Amino acid sequence: MSGFNREADEEVARGARAIVVSAETQGGDRRSSEARLEEAGGLALAIGIDVQASQSFRVRDRKPATLFGSGQVEAIAALAQDHEAELVIVDNALSPVQQSNLEKATKAKVIDRTGLILEIFGERAATNEGRLQVELAHLDYQAGRLVRSWTHLERQRGGFGFLGGPGETQIEADRRMIRDRMAKIRRELEQVTRTRGLHRARRQKAPWPIIALVGYTNAGKSTLFNRMTGADVMAENLLFATLDPTMRQVALPGLDKAILSDTVGFVSDLPTQLIAAFRATLEEVLSADLIVHVRDIAHPDTEAQRADVLEVLEELGVIGEGVDPAAAVPMLEAWNKLDLLDEEAAIHAHEVASRQDNVVLVSALTGEGIDLLQRQISATLTAGADVHVLTLDPADGAALAWLHEHGEVLDSTLQEEGLHVEARLSQSAYARFRARAA
Repeated sequence: MSGFNREADEEVARGARAIVVSAETQGGDRRSSEARLEEAGGLALAIGIDVQASQSFRVRDRKPATLFGSGQVEAIAALAQDHEAELVIVDNALSPVQQSNLEKATKAKVIDRTGLILEIFGERAATNEGRLQVELAHLDYQAGRLVRSWTHLERQRGGFGFLGGPGETQIEADRRMIRDRMAKIRRELEQVTRTRGLHRARRQKAPWPIIALVGYTNAGKSTLFNRMTGADVMAENLLFATLDPTMRQVALPGLDKAILSDTVGFVSDLPTQLIAAFRATLEEVLSADLIVHVRDIAHPDTEAQRADVLEVLEELGVIGEGVDPAAAVPMLEAWNKLDLLDEEAAIHAHEVASRQDNVVLVSALTGEGIDLLQRQISATLTAGADVHVLTLDPADGAALAWLHEHGEVLDSTLQEEGLHVEARLSQSAYARFRARAA
């Protein structure tokens, strides 16, 4: 980010020593404090921060000045000093005033959960679009934090032209520069969105169904994507290992072709700035013919993670009260990481999954259950297909092979007028067969 001074807001240094703290409120989270701290540590690890210690504090009333109570702030400062921490990560959202006061008390740089996630996205975004989206989110986040301990912002700039006047303060100038930069980025992203829309319209004319993989970060989406497409997308045991969406062709039973899309992972308390900035990227989910929700079924917080993903999808307008049920995108759940379950847990998972018609147990790592998942995807995508009775030239083996590849051949009998074939085809497949025959 350029165009203004970031004296007190330099990027988090890789390898920095840090402590992680969180404010635990009564009934404020669906996860345990230990699980929250572990995830925050994983987020820090994702950008190479060296977490020395972590601690949760029970907060009865959120203090406007510091979030934590005065005694808790002293304990945090002591913990930072004991571990020689350069960085204090607060796994909550902080106001600019709270962040500034905690920095003064701990004598260390302080970032909140939103700032930490923005740092990860800033480091991982690989495409021009991704970098623009991250910068837009970062600028939006930073615009309210110019009131921190930036003494140079108190200075006034002299006016110019005929009406010089007292001029504007540096903080006003920096805010204006931020607004101008945000407007420029939005214009660039609008162009990217238009281009993406043209590509999407071209795909829909093809027409090939779009399958969007969604899920909590580190649920195994990229590993599943690689397994199904033979691609080589980065897939590591890190939170937010991949950010930019990837699309590949995939072969499925009874379908000519489908497009599989690997989207950015979700996380609890995903910053609103990022949801807004990445809306263009996540439009692939909005326009999908099928959503496959990949879940880490071996994670102790798998149900809480599921709820977090559904909340983001609802905020995006994919599901929820305002969505017409007839137009809603169908959704399957792929319960991934079956290989990490012990025998008893695996038996229980199979029993629970067997009682639901939209759940498939898989291991993207070993390949177990992938064939079943592909059949279930095909069945869902072709659920609205009709049975057509077609007459083929018995010598036209290519036409019969085409029907097998693009649909489901139910019966074929040789009669005087030709080969009678009953085939279940989607509307688009039937239209293409008619065009082929013509």
